[in-house]
Amino acid sequence: MIECIDLTKRYGKFIAVDHLTLQVAERSALALWGANGAGKTTVIKCLLGLLRFEGAIRVDGLDVRRQGRAVRQRIGYVPQELAFYKEMTAVEMAAFYARLKGAPSERIDPVLEQVGLSEHLAKPVGALSGGMKQRLALGLALLSDPPVLVMDEPTSNLDAAARSQLLQLLAQVKTAGKTILFTSHRIEEVEALADAVAVMERGRLQFTCDSASLARRVGLRTQVKFIVPGHEVERALEVLQGEGLAARRNGIGVIVDVSHGEKARPIHTLSRARIEVIDFEVE
Repeated sequence: MIECIDLTKRYGKFIAVDHLTLQVAERSALALWGANGAGKTTVIKCLLGLLRFEGAIRVDGLDVRRQGRAVRQRIGYVPQELAFYKEMTAVEMAAFYARLKGAPSERIDPVLEQVGLSEHLAKPVGALSGGMKQRLALGLALLSDPPVLVMDEPTSNLDAAARSQLLQLLAQVKTAGKTILFTSHRIEEVEALADAVAVMERGRLQFTCDSASLARRVGLRTQVKFIVPGHEVERALEVLQGEGLAARRNGIGVIVDVSHGEKARPIHTLSRARIEVIDFEVE
């Protein structure tokens, strides 16, 4: 459905995207993963026809440069930074975008219901929470029922609860058959939504893998902080370190560095040693 062939974007001598070749299969989801400056957003902008580039990009067999308008009609786009008319209500904003996209007005109510905004139609957009604004942006992208959904860091500005709600909604959109391309630096987002991941660094594609393998391939680590009874801190350290875990004292608690898939291991280790865990948090 989406194909980049030798995609290159230069800014003078600086190469933002360097001979990138990748494919996104129809009805699948691909995540572009990498640090800031890896070239992820530049790829999105080239796909949308916002930047000149070398190489080729095709969407549904259509060339982005030669058939840009037809390509954009097939794409729903959710940007990282949202820009709305804050004085307009949610339904007025949807009606405005429907006219821009040539989408039938009959789509407005069911789409806003789909993204969970039916009870907020009359609210000014400026009065909506961050999570509601992100869901509105998704609804606007889906108004014309495009086969492709493109998103740039869709949950970057949301709190944990709003992220969870949006990811559940996006999973439903994926199940409905959309082809999805999105950028992300959140492992939980990639694991929840992506079938495959393209890992980029300094504009170059490093490797692709399935989403379940990403944490191991890039060596992601997680910190788990525990609060245990004060008289048990030293024994907790001994027990954890005895199991080969990287544990250290942190005031009245213990910090353990683990691989992404082993967050529960320290808890089980302390439980077997009959050491009470009063509280914990994961970073």
